[in-house]
Amino acid sequence: MPEGPEIRRAADALAKAVAGEPLVQAWFAPPALKRHEKKLVGRRIEAITPHGKALLTRFDNGLTLYSHNQLYGVWRVAGAGERPATGRSLKVALETSRKAILLYSATDIEMWPTEQVHEHPFLQRLGPDALDPSLDVGTVEARLFDPRFARRRLGALLLDQAFVAGLGNYLRVEILWEAGLDHDRRPCDLDDTERALLAEAILDLPRRSYRTRGRRGAGHLQDTPFRFRAYERAGEACARCLTPIEKSMVASRPFYACPRCQR
Repeated sequence: MPEGPEIRRAADALAKAVAGEPLVQAWFAPPALKRHEKKLVGRRIEAITPHGKALLTRFDNGLTLYSHNQLYGVWRVAGAGERPATGRSLKVALETSRKAILLYSATDIEMWPTEQVHEHPFLQRLGPDALDPSLDVGTVEARLFDPRFARRRLGALLLDQAFVAGLGNYLRVEILWEAGLDHDRRPCDLDDTERALLAEAILDLPRRSYRTRGRRGAGHLQDTPFRFRAYERAGEACARCLTPIEKSMVASRPFYACPRCQR
């Protein structure tokens, strides 16, 4: 399943295709959304933003479309009037005179008043989004002290979207490698330096992945292209200490770590 950086890049591509231009067609497969089709013609999409793994498409008439891809859903960009050949089931089509954005195979799709969409039950369960620019290290450190999270094993905690939304398996692996921490450690067991390093990694890794993953060459220091240091590198030398990376299963997901320098 895509993680926060991939979902945000997908949202960026969707917004670039259609945001700000009047819709010439809106089509929904779910019967409960059919009543919105005519109302959206001529309206504009103001923004398409993720929260964790949900996508929020905000229209200029006070409505926001909530969608969650879950395991099988996928958004696509197409030319106006195009419907690419696919075995997937089309669920949403939002089209301007130039481009269309198409949602296939998703089942979790709802329309909400924009001012109330934060009350959606799924969004209510989420912690702050790792890619939200307003989220800072101090806030993440405070969440590590929170009684809901302080005694959780880090290997499971970093997959819990109620702690920080948008983290998934590859980010969990890379965050713990970056912070030099074992997956069995708990926030309550960390010293101040370890806790600060972990909080910084929780913000830095997703944001660097979003900005630079797949990009070649080096830019500014903070935009050094994202590289896997542990994820899917079992048997390869740790970039810090040269000890072979080991693979295990943690919280029912494949996990990769250095047995020497992650403590």
